[in-house]
Amino acid sequence: MTLFHIIAATLIGGSLSTLAGGLLSLHVLSKITKRLVSLSAGLLLGAATIDLLPEAIASGEDPEKLGWTLGLGFLGFFLLEKFAILRHGHHHEGDGHEHQHGHDRHEAGPEGLLILIGDSLHNFVDGVLIASAFLVDHRLGWMTAVAVAAHEIPQEIGDYIVLINAGYSRRRAIIYNLISGLAAVVGGIAGWALLSSHHQLLPYLITISAAAFIYVALADLVPDMHKQRQAAESLFQLALIGLGVLTIMLAHRIVHSH
Repeated sequence: MTLFHIIAATLIGGSLSTLAGGLLSLHVLSKITKRLVSLSAGLLLGAATIDLLPEAIASGEDPEKLGWTLGLGFLGFFLLEKFAILRHGHHHEGDGHEHQHGHDRHEAGPEGLLILIGDSLHNFVDGVLIASAFLVDHRLGWMTAVAVAAHEIPQEIGDYIVLINAGYSRRRAIIYNLISGLAAVVGGIAGWALLSSHHQLLPYLITISAAAFIYVALADLVPDMHKQRQAAESLFQLALIGLGVLTIMLAHRIVHSH
């Protein structure tokens, strides 16, 4: 039954992001993404601090070891992102040309391949983290899946826009996003298979999940939000962050009251 929940959760997140990209215009997608970034930051911070970290601490594991895991998790995600940025930058410098909005497969192919590989690895890790949460508690698993989806939807929409601008048709861009989304399902199954017989690792994987959520919120989403300088927009961003945290808080109270 747990495996069914894991597969369902990882499939739903990928499907939502792909459908959003395929059904809406680029103008609408751009506006939605700006709003979702702020809401996602609140959901990720709320899930990390209200659900994941308290759950890891309540496991009875040494808090110092969990602290080290959290710190090393931050460092690990920084290095992974730095490597991805350097690879992406090197690729563009070597191109020596701007991408056009045509459909030249030779031109668009490498860009799409980089996005496919990067997203697939990222989604695989997300699947493992979601599986670890479900193995602790189904309610924690679904809240973790919601937080992951909240971040994945704007990210996948962004990747979809990049693919369109790189010369891909909407159909090909949707297929690429679907393929990368399936990596989360593979990661979920792999995580379930490994962690089902190694429960002692769960508190540490939950802590790594919290590190991932906090890192993404503070290192990726917040800097993007700072690009908006208008006071009214900043207040709206703050309200959406608060709404995200409040949503997780209310969900936490509801599921733990039964």
